[in-house]
Amino acid sequence: MRVLFAGTPAVAVPSLEVLTGSDHEVVGVLTRPPAPVGRRRVLTPSPVHAAAEAAGLPVLTSNRPHDEDTLAALRELAPEAVAVVAYGALIRSPALELPRHGWINLHFSLLPAWRGAAPVQHAIMAGDEITGASTFQIEAGLDTGPVLGTMTETVRPRDTSGELLDRLAHAGAPLLVATLDGLAAGTARALPQPAEGVSLAPRLISSDARVDWSLPAHVVDRRIRGCTPAPGAWTSRDDARFKLGPVRPQPDASPLRPGELHAVGESVLVGTGTHPVQLDQVAPPGKSWMSAADWARGARLESGAAFDGGAGVAR
Repeated sequence: MRVLFAGTPAVAVPSLEVLTGSDHEVVGVLTRPPAPVGRRRVLTPSPVHAAAEAAGLPVLTSNRPHDEDTLAALRELAPEAVAVVAYGALIRSPALELPRHGWINLHFSLLPAWRGAAPVQHAIMAGDEITGASTFQIEAGLDTGPVLGTMTETVRPRDTSGELLDRLAHAGAPLLVATLDGLAAGTARALPQPAEGVSLAPRLISSDARVDWSLPAHVVDRRIRGCTPAPGAWTSRDDARFKLGPVRPQPDASPLRPGELHAVGESVLVGTGTHPVQLDQVAPPGKSWMSAADWARGARLESGAAFDGGAGVAR
């Protein structure tokens, strides 16, 4: 079957690689235009763009697949289906109706759970023990189309969103190709999503990643892991912003006030609404990542030192 691939970030590359090794004919790749990267804001092609060029595939760049120029290019390529992984732009009519088998999206949740841009982050923050990936046919609604296939994945106790997303990206790639195989053979079954169990996973922004130390330790832990590596968990102290790596709840440690810091040897604890958590890595303002113990020694923390509480609980 003639297939166009649509994707942008690194998480989409495994699916492109598996698809190019399949029996389907990859007629081209649609990705978003080069974007500014780094402090110098250098325009840089997307990871999918780079992978497509390395594979010798034609590349289309567009933020609007329904505009006339992009539609003309898509008609010329004449795909029978479009395989979509994290493309990052809305797909509207008449682009939706162009391929005979539609636009088939690989989404990193078990739909209808966690519809939206950040399903993996929200699954971790919610404490889900099982997640997965779904293939579905894109329609006008947000991730509401009929489901064609699923696979499951265990959420490990110390997973960050980056680690879990990487596993899902690799495990979900064969599911996407198997779905396309079924469409080509006429054996695929599209099942409407149930009305029950719907949850939303909107894109996270920096303010979502600010730690509220007044929350219970397990909630603080999940939020930091869910925001790692992006948008990146952070807190503040004396109006200075600190990036935080994952923490470890310490239920047997002596209680501390929310945000209160306690450093002994190689251990740096922070108080929460329940028991403390142990810091691992910290990036102070304008500096690189370092161990929390090294930061605490250099900061010479005084008794009662604390991070701001966040969410209006500043100390």
